Amino acid sequence: MPITAKTFELVALEDIDGNWELHDGHLREKPPMSFGHNESAWELADQLIRQLTRDEYRVFQNRGHLRAPNGNTYIPDIAVVPVALMSRFNVDPTRFEVYDEPVPFLTEVWSPKTGTFDIDTKIPAYRLRGDAEIWRLHPFGTSLTIWRRQPDESYQESHYEGGAVQLHALPWVTIDVDALFVAG
Repeated sequence: MPITAKTFELVALEDIDGNWELHDGHLREKPPMSFGHNESAWELADQLIRQLTRDEYRVFQNRGHLRAPNGNTYIPDIAVVPVALMSRFNVDPTRFEVYDEPVPFLTEVWSPKTGTFDIDTKIPAYRLRGDAEIWRLHPFGTSLTIWRRQPDESYQESHYEGGAVQLHALPWVTIDVDALFVAG
């Protein structure tokens, strides 16, 4: 039986051990990830944190929910959220942390447990939201796919296997992609 967004928020706030997402009206728990997945995500978050100002942006790692127009709500592996979007939570810091507005940058890191779901479900939802730059990092296969939102609201897709990549949505930020890959 599908649940409401309100019930989802209550479950997500009450279950401190779970990382709950809402997909097509059903609870979906984001599973624990491997060391390599977590290490790649941490490295990306660290590079972002060192280049962004804290008074303007926060770098989330498995934190906060991004809600698509269809109500599906997901936790990205990495997201850059403008502080201005967070101000509404200052009034009531016990509120469920969910963002309907597009964010400038987010990443899903591939894992055997979630790879198909991420590419078939989460990436299209992020595009539907209008997020500016969406990365899918494959830390073991050493590949990076990037979708960048264009002025006509379409997305341009590009692929990288290493090197330095300047962010489209945050052009003063450059990521050392080679540092994100896990040696196997």
